Amino acid sequence: MKKHLLLALLFIWSGLAFAQKGEYKDSQLKLDGKVIAKVEKTKDKENLGLTSTFEVFSMNGEKLLIAAYAGEYNADVNNTLDQYYRFTFLPTDQVGIFAISKLNAEKSIGKLLASSGIIMDDKLDAGKVKEFIAKKGKSPEVAIDYTVVPRMSGWPIKLESDKSITQQQKVIGSFKDVTKPNSGHDSYEFRLPTGVVVAEVSFSDGNNAQECMMYTFRDTQKRSIKIPTHLKTTFINTDVDRNLLALRRVTDWLVSNGYL
Repeated sequence: MKKHLLLALLFIWSGLAFAQKGEYKDSQLKLDGKVIAKVEKTKDKENLGLTSTFEVFSMNGEKLLIAAYAGEYNADVNNTLDQYYRFTFLPTDQVGIFAISKLNAEKSIGKLLASSGIIMDDKLDAGKVKEFIAKKGKSPEVAIDYTVVPRMSGWPIKLESDKSITQQQKVIGSFKDVTKPNSGHDSYEFRLPTGVVVAEVSFSDGNNAQECMMYTFRDTQKRSIKIPTHLKTTFINTDVDRNLLALRRVTDWLVSNGYL
C-alpha cells in the first residue's frame, strides 16, 4: 500500500516538475521565465482606436501570428464581456476565432498565447496550433451587414426595369418577384445592393392592395403594413413589374423606416 502511494506521489511530483508556466508581461510572451516571443500592438484607425491588432514575432524576428478584431461575427448574448478576434498563424497557414476580453484585449491575448504551448524552438508547432484551435477556438455566426447606401433620402425613389431601386442616381437595392403559382397573393423579396435580403413582402389585389404582410430580417419582425391607395387601377403598361404601383408604396415604407 505504501509502495503504491509512493509511486502515485512520484508521478504527481514529476508532472508538476515538467509543467511549464506561461506568462505575458511587458509585451513579451514568457515560458518558465524565458522570453519566447514579442508582441506589437497597433490601434485600429477604422474603429477609432477602440480595438487593436496584435502581431507576434519570434525572437529571430519572424512574424508568427496576427490577431485582428473580428467584428463581422455576432456577439455572444450570454457573454457580454468578450469580443471575437481572428488569429492567423502565418507559418502554418491556420486560422482560428477566439473570445477575447473587452476590458484588456492585449493581456487576454498574451495570457492565452503564453499558456498555449504553440511556440517551440522559435517556431510554431503546426500540431500544437491545430490542438489549440480545437480546444480554445470558437465558431460564432457571421453577423449580417444591413447598412443602407448613404445618400440624400429626400430624393425621388425609382424602380427600374432591371429590378433595381435607385435614389439620387445611386442603386440602393433591388426587388425580385418570388410569387408561387396558385398562392392567392403576390410575393417579393427586397435586397440591398450587396445581395443581403432585407424584407419579404406579400399582398393581394395587385396595385390596389391596401396592406401587405412584411417580414424584415434585420429585426426578425413580421407585421401587417398599411400601403393605402385611393386610385382604382385595372391595368398599367410598364416593363418594370405588373405591381409597380404597390411596389412603390412598399419601397417608400422600407426607405422611410431605414431598411433600404
